[in-house]
Amino acid sequence: MQRDQLKLLRQRPNAQVLVVGGGINGVATFRYLAMQGIDVALIERGDYSQGASGASSHMIHGGIRYLENGEFRLVHESVQERNSLLQIAPHYVKPLQTTIPIFSTFSGILSAPMRFLTHKSGKPTERGAALIKAGLIMYDVFAGIGGRNTPWHSFKAGRNARKDLPALRQDVKYTATYFDASVHNPERLTLDVLRDGLAANPQARATNYTSLTGFKDGKAQLRDELSGEQFEFEADVLVNATGAWVDLTNEDLGRETKWTGGTKGSHIVLDHPELLAATGGREIFFEHEDGRIVLIYPMLGRVLVGTTDLEHDMREPAVCTEEEVDYFFELIHHVFPNIKVDRQDIVYRFSGVRPLPNHDDTAPGFVSRDYQVKETRLTDKTMMLSLIGGKWTTFRALGENLGGKVLNFLRAEQRQSTVGVPIGGGRNFPMNEGELDAWYAAREHRAGRERLRVLLERYGTRADAVLDIVGEDEHLLEHSDQLSHEELAYLAEQEQVGRLIDVFIRRTNLAFRGLVTNELVHEVASSLAVPMGWDGAQTDAEINHALSVLRTHHEVILT
Repeated sequence: MQRDQLKLLRQRPNAQVLVVGGGINGVATFRYLAMQGIDVALIERGDYSQGASGASSHMIHGGIRYLENGEFRLVHESVQERNSLLQIAPHYVKPLQTTIPIFSTFSGILSAPMRFLTHKSGKPTERGAALIKAGLIMYDVFAGIGGRNTPWHSFKAGRNARKDLPALRQDVKYTATYFDASVHNPERLTLDVLRDGLAANPQARATNYTSLTGFKDGKAQLRDELSGEQFEFEADVLVNATGAWVDLTNEDLGRETKWTGGTKGSHIVLDHPELLAATGGREIFFEHEDGRIVLIYPMLGRVLVGTTDLEHDMREPAVCTEEEVDYFFELIHHVFPNIKVDRQDIVYRFSGVRPLPNHDDTAPGFVSRDYQVKETRLTDKTMMLSLIGGKWTTFRALGENLGGKVLNFLRAEQRQSTVGVPIGGGRNFPMNEGELDAWYAAREHRAGRERLRVLLERYGTRADAVLDIVGEDEHLLEHSDQLSHEELAYLAEQEQVGRLIDVFIRRTNLAFRGLVTNELVHEVASSLAVPMGWDGAQTDAEINHALSVLRTHHEVILT
């Protein structure tokens, strides 16, 4: 399918709009424009969600910390979008109970107003119960506007604070518990948004592994990253949605800008049953003594720990360093002092760069997470809109806002809002145990319940379409019960797999869970060779590339 979409682009090398960047914000803008009947195309130089969108903290949240920055509009929008995603994308977005351990009562009350006024961090100051309580009240008020689908926060003190989480430090004085949400598979949610856009409009086209290399004589210069072939594409509007690479993309177009200043955020994933049990099924969220936000929470049977907030040169790859791993271990020990972790417990580590605006002297933690759009006239006929900033939670609203600016330039009208429109496999998704049991019961003649569970988690209710294609006589892989040969053919033909590594990181969560072995890499490559059209040399090259990425860029040690 990846080759098919690229072929469509080359056969008709023009559109009203060309979106550059296949992260969640570019894809959301593509979907919105396709739903308005706009002739829109999208390109991504790597795989969809290969950048920051796939390297996030896996959270869908309002950003309680943004209140201290005075970003009330963003917090309000974020909690409303969080509430919406729980309804329109329930196959991937789930409620996340979050607990803040608190060690003092009044700390931070004097310093917080100064941070609010100056947006400078100064010396990090612990936030006490009074300040956190005030923030949570405001947070809950924002969340309840328009209808509440998460509970109010709660406070516990003394022994009750540690009763639910006995492994916490003994000097915890209070715990504050509230609800946000998590997205257990952000890469697949991005794919669902993309597929919805392609389905909404027969003119819409999107392809990965295609880069923008320049702009000449009124036409964008594109390159097929898998073959090296180059071609031209013409559009009335270019949307630069390349995230933290916006300035570098503009540089390729001959337009120097200094609009971005992304910071690196790294994470590790641990297979550690004791730590998993210690979290009590909830996220542990707090600000460390250095001012960085810390999160420790269960995800797909593992424990995700993050994150850092470090300045980063976008010309260099973002990797999780050994120093960052040491820092994460320190964080775990800070709240769970009796739990031992070491590097053997790490099954995955990853790093991405937040697409923040240029922030000069502002401390990274206080840089706005809001988004803005910059206009650049490339020619008399061609406008470029560059997206600066943006966060996962607000992708739907951002896509509609940015798409609306495109419509204004094209003098076109909105046909349909994306508000409340279900996303992909979130349509008719079972929302309680009774509905889930009924869903399984109606399909047990097609596959075993465990196989159905895997497919429902991976595709949502689109699992029915996958079952129709793979048939009732699936052949599971020898080295994994999570995939079949028939499903791999489906992924190759229907989900734009371009490279072997895409299967392990972005079409499934096998790498995240530490379930990839050398044997599995070879078996999947062999199975994909025919549907992907790889000869022996190409298959070997894909194996070597996948192992290199897993071992180096994502620091996975294969066994």
